[in-house]
Amino acid sequence: MLFRSKLLPQPQPILIIFFYMEKTEVILLGCGSSVGVPRIDGYWGKADKKNKKNKRMRCSLFVKYKDINILIDTSPDLKNQLLNNKIKKIDFVIYTHDHADQTHGINELRPLFWIHKKRIPIYADKKTSNYLLNSFKYIFVKQSRYYKPILKLNVIKSNFFLMKNKKSIQLEVIKVRHGDINSNGYLFNKIAYISDCSSISNKSLKRLMNLKLLIIDCLKFKKHATHLNFQKCLSYIKKIKPKKTILTNLHSDIDYSFLKKKLLKISSSIIPGYDGLKVII
Repeated sequence: MLFRSKLLPQPQPILIIFFYMEKTEVILLGCGSSVGVPRIDGYWGKADKKNKKNKRMRCSLFVKYKDINILIDTSPDLKNQLLNNKIKKIDFVIYTHDHADQTHGINELRPLFWIHKKRIPIYADKKTSNYLLNSFKYIFVKQSRYYKPILKLNVIKSNFFLMKNKKSIQLEVIKVRHGDINSNGYLFNKIAYISDCSSISNKSLKRLMNLKLLIIDCLKFKKHATHLNFQKCLSYIKKIKPKKTILTNLHSDIDYSFLKKKLLKISSSIIPGYDGLKVII
């Protein structure tokens, strides 16, 4: 006797869609105050010179998103910062403000122009743009047949996009006070960078909610006229509630290990910065 088996229903193909979220890489190129640690006279302050994480160059940040390489500020230590981190391509440069410790490494961008044969776009507010143009005119404007301009200046007034090969990243300008001047913080991909700051308005604070990473000024334990001290920095972190926080612009008064132990008693999500610290979000 022959038995005819019943045909079982065939499984339907399942379409699986994977969403790949591009990661943002940030490198803290420098996390020191305006004179770095140690000072030029060899003074380390309270920072233990045996700990490499206490050796701090001036503040600067490298951001990589997709194929876009962004540099925030050109510190006087820029040459060593780029060499130490093997960075050979910068697509855009953004400035926070016009102080020397944020701008006076600008000449170090010249070899990048020689290599890639392309002027690098610079973004800064009007005050900083005027300072750069007046102080380093040869970099922006042709004044001699022997020196080609290597940078292209763009004045920013509000939020802006950076684009390369049809890929883009949006940057929001976060206005903060830095003593008696304004300084720009920047917000991108739920990451905020506020390197030089003495106070943050409620309006700016509202724009800093739901951050994945906050990098913020924390100059000293004692009060300071133009920078956040430890307690004031913590008060802003408490209001903003980021998932992770890195403290930067650290003076020689602050020892890395001491600060790390102090922070562990408060929150495991807040850490001291150190030169070369890399985070991928």
